[in-house]
Amino acid sequence: NGELLGQGVVGLDVELETARELARHAALNCLAAAVQAVGDLDRVRIVQMLVFVAGTPDFGEQSRVANAASELLIEVLGENGRHARTAIGVAGL
Repeated sequence: NGELLGQGVVGLDVELETARELARHAALNCLAAAVQAVGDLDRVRIVQMLVFVAGTPDFGEQSRVANAASELLIEVLGENGRHARTAIGVAGL
């Protein structure tokens, strides 16, 4: 409904597991947009994903947050969901 399920900085006001759940939800939103664009989930293939994670300066588990989204894409799309991925930690988004 256009409402954010959560926001904040991982390691400050967002726990790692919550960040992982939000990453999965973001991936679902991306799949929904792709289906809207091409008409069918069978026509969707993920080639590359770039993930930005807002975290505290000492948070170093950006890849664990991104893994949640990557795992969901593989669960839903199978081999068409396997992709190259970069996870980048940022101070703010």
